[in-house]
Amino acid sequence: MKKNMGTVDRVLRIVLALVFAGLYATGMVQGTVGIVLLVLGGVFVLTSLLGTCPIYSVLGLSTCPTKKA
Repeated sequence: MKKNMGTVDRVLRIVLALVFAGLYATGMVQGTVGIVLLVLGGVFVLTSLLGTCPIYSVLGLSTCPTKKA
């Protein structure tokens, strides 16, 4: 898969995943909302580590800086 996520996008997703995990761990969110946030956080971590986002691919978006020829 072609990378389509820039560094800022990847770092932001990791930070959001940590926030979601923290909210769940402290009990500020519970139940279905908590589970949804944990799953979303997991997806954010996975896409950040891989450097590619399937939704970006479908929409034709990219936050990667363009390479100069």
